[in-house]
Amino acid sequence: MTALHSDADAEKGHLLQGDEDEGSSSELSGGRTAVASPTNRLATLDIDVEKEAASTQERPQRNGTKLVAWITINTLATIGIIFTNKAIFSDPAFQRCQVSFASFHFFVTALTLFVLSRPRLAMFTPEPVGIKTLLPLAVAMSLNVILPNASLQFSSVTFYQLARILLTPTVAMINYIFYSTTIPRGAVYALVPACLGVGIVSYYDSKAPTSPKVTSTSFVGVIFAFAGVLASSLYTVWVSSYQKSLKINSMQLLYNQAPVGAVLLLYIVPWTDNFWTVNHASISKWMLILLSGVFAMLINLSQFFIIGGAGPVSSTVVGHLKTCAIVTLGWISSGRSVGDKSIFGILMAIVGIVAYSAVMISRKPS
Repeated sequence: MTALHSDADAEKGHLLQGDEDEGSSSELSGGRTAVASPTNRLATLDIDVEKEAASTQERPQRNGTKLVAWITINTLATIGIIFTNKAIFSDPAFQRCQVSFASFHFFVTALTLFVLSRPRLAMFTPEPVGIKTLLPLAVAMSLNVILPNASLQFSSVTFYQLARILLTPTVAMINYIFYSTTIPRGAVYALVPACLGVGIVSYYDSKAPTSPKVTSTSFVGVIFAFAGVLASSLYTVWVSSYQKSLKINSMQLLYNQAPVGAVLLLYIVPWTDNFWTVNHASISKWMLILLSGVFAMLINLSQFFIIGGAGPVSSTVVGHLKTCAIVTLGWISSGRSVGDKSIFGILMAIVGIVAYSAVMISRKPS
């Protein structure tokens, strides 16, 4: 604003000086030539300055509105893809198609990132990375998707989402063992109830349901969930390591590894998936698969704007809101009563992970 007013004052002085010269010759060729008065010209200049200042003030508001919109899209797409995938895997026709389903999602991700990297959009600049370098990370990425999806097939949505909370302590442990990275003591204390809460939920959720309408978690689902947490934790640590060593951001890395992962899984599909039952699948299930792909595309697209526009506090809050929303909706759809004992584990896990985030954010430099 100071610069705007300084430029305006200088311009005003220039206009006044010029108008003194123009005022002496108002008649030319026998007629009067209309000359704008200094007052009108200064008023016009003031209006332009005010418009520019108003536009500058409105810009952050517009950016804030866009950020809220993308956060909403990301939240709804995340919730949508979990419940959509749960509906897909509940169909016997698709229970043996986990690998091909993951490959489909990788292709959707690769296509989305390819479009976003084109010069016309230029949301990020691709950086080529060798296939041999990416192969271990592509394997980890595949396990990071396949194992949680297998867990979702044999688990309730509530347990599936709460088990993902264990990613935080597992990543912290891996970083401590291999990189000697420590976290504050208060954060360690906060992770204790988070882990205990997940344990309580896994115990009560895997017990035989009292009613056939209640959705429960099988022992196989618990094994897949914990294996998925380990795979996802290793993948998270490796992604950070790859970004530092290759000096690229997360989107540039995903742009390279998504097509490698998609093609890699196609070699495994003939040995793992069973397509004979797919012929009996209804059209509605195929529409759910397409919808799942759309959700995956929206999640990848919204991440660009959230990463660039939201700070660590906002991103953490959004993550917790998504967890609470998924757990709540999963609980409602599971048919369990409010008096179910696993609800204590849910509250412990959520309170613990929120407390952990609060400690970690408070220790970061402002």
